[in-house]
Amino acid sequence: MHPNFAALVDQLHAPFERLVAHPPITAARFPARMMTRGVYLFSDGSRHLYVGRSNDIRRRYGRHCNPGATDRTAAFAFRLAREATGKIKATYKTGDGSRKLLMEDAEFAAAFVTAKARIREMDFRWVEETDPVRQCLLEVYCAVVLQTPYNDFDNH
Repeated sequence: MHPNFAALVDQLHAPFERLVAHPPITAARFPARMMTRGVYLFSDGSRHLYVGRSNDIRRRYGRHCNPGATDRTAAFAFRLAREATGKIKATYKTGDGSRKLLMEDAEFAAAFVTAKARIREMDFRWVEETDPVRQCLLEVYCAVVLQTPYNDFDNH
C-alpha cells in the first residue's frame, strides 16, 4: 500500500471509535448547536443501519427524515420504502419502477412517509471530520466495519 494512503487509513479507527461511542439522540432531542462537517450513523437499537457524510450534518439529518423531505433527498427512507413494499429493484429510466411512478403509487408513498417517521425515531450519532478525503474514507470504513445493510456504494 502506498504510504500516503496508509497514513490516511491509519487515522480512521479513532474517529470510528468516537462515532460508535457518541451518545445517541433522536429527532426529539436534537441539539440546538453542533458541529457541521463529518460522518453520521443511524441505528435501530444495537443494529447499525446506515452511515453517511455531510458538510452540514444538521441539515442532512432533516433531509433524511423531516416530513417534507422528498424522495430525492431522503435516500435512506426511499430504500426503506422499497424494502417495505417489495419494490427493491432500482431503475434510473422513466417508466415502470422510476422514482416518479413509485412516488405516485399510494402504497409506496405511504411506506415512504412511514420510513421517514421510523428514521426520526432511530438513534443518531455523528463525529466531526472536516477533511473531505478523510470524511469519504471514514464513511466507507464505518459502513464496512459496522456492516450497515443500507449503504450502497454502487455506481448509478
